[in-house]
Amino acid sequence: MGFHDFMRLSLGAVFSYRLRSFLTALGIAVGVAAVVLLTSLGEGVHRFVLSEFTQFGTNLIGINPGKTTTVGVSGAIISNVRPMTLEDAEAMKRIPEVTAAVPVVQGNAPVEFEKRSRRTYIFGVGPEAPAVWRFNVAKGQFLPPDDPRSPRALVVLGSKVQNELFGTRNPLGQRVRIGGERYRVVGVMESKGQMLGFDLDDAVYIPAARALSLFNRESLMEIDLLYAVGAGASQVAERARKLLIARHGSEDFTITTQEQMLEVLGSILNILTLAVGAVGGISLLVGGVGILTIMIIAVNERTAEVGLLRALGAGRRQILALFIGEAVVLASIGGLAGLVIGTGGAWLLGIAVPALPTHTPWSYVVLAELLAAVIGLAAGVLPAVRAANLDPIEALRAE
Repeated sequence: MGFHDFMRLSLGAVFSYRLRSFLTALGIAVGVAAVVLLTSLGEGVHRFVLSEFTQFGTNLIGINPGKTTTVGVSGAIISNVRPMTLEDAEAMKRIPEVTAAVPVVQGNAPVEFEKRSRRTYIFGVGPEAPAVWRFNVAKGQFLPPDDPRSPRALVVLGSKVQNELFGTRNPLGQRVRIGGERYRVVGVMESKGQMLGFDLDDAVYIPAARALSLFNRESLMEIDLLYAVGAGASQVAERARKLLIARHGSEDFTITTQEQMLEVLGSILNILTLAVGAVGGISLLVGGVGILTIMIIAVNERTAEVGLLRALGAGRRQILALFIGEAVVLASIGGLAGLVIGTGGAWLLGIAVPALPTHTPWSYVVLAELLAAVIGLAAGVLPAVRAANLDPIEALRAE
């Protein structure tokens, strides 16, 4: 049997039983489409979360009070043995590679103007926050350099807070009340959007020392360091560690580089993408069972055909290859249809729901198609062996 005859018989068997072939290929198509669509969602979430974390830059180091031996934010942000002070933040600026250091205190309080009030995030920061966090001022200016221990009562509004309290009025120079104290508005930030569910525009920025007093805290929640491009994160982190140990007498703090955070986050998100892909893979296995069932039925229905082929001189290997080839063709056709459905569905989902990030990882697409072919091959082996082992005389009598 030549290759041309082999292909003609394999394709002929597929297209001769159109409904059966369609239903068989549909099972594989659904499985591949599920893999592609789910991994597209997983990869989209992966890229979205990483972009959210890197919108503030990648050359950042965060220092939190309290020592932790696990990855993540320290559990002693608010209360610890040795408070993290404004002087610690100023000392960080003496590290040669550090270009800016921002003390951070965060809380929640109402902001009032005339008869309007809005409860929002209050960030106590230093004047270098826009450079470190990649914020831009839309109106006025950010908090000017001042005495870090007794700064003036100045405030910068987020864009949403400005719209809620002032509408179309110019807020610059106006007085707002925060926690019973009056602050003069010196600036309004550009819209930054949301980060992991937090609306960064629904916030106001005041000097860190005033935030410590407002929320009755002794320790900063964090110190963010911006280091020069090209400097090694580990080297800067080590210098910051030694400096703080010298100031505190012990390592009662946790230093986390952006690289460490992204590495841990990336590994978690990779597992998430793999997990959702495995869920879709279950559908592929179900499709493989469908191919196995259909091919066993096909062998029973085509017993006489097998006997005729054997009588005409076809060997067992050729019969084996014929049925395996038919199963692979069905799986491949279903796989291609699944790719079209999966990638098209991910694209349409991204257009219909812009807030839901999707990105089709082509490595998973190729893997899904190869897996479909392998499943078709594996599912076709048992029926093919059964067909190849049929006795030619008994098979001809089945007619």
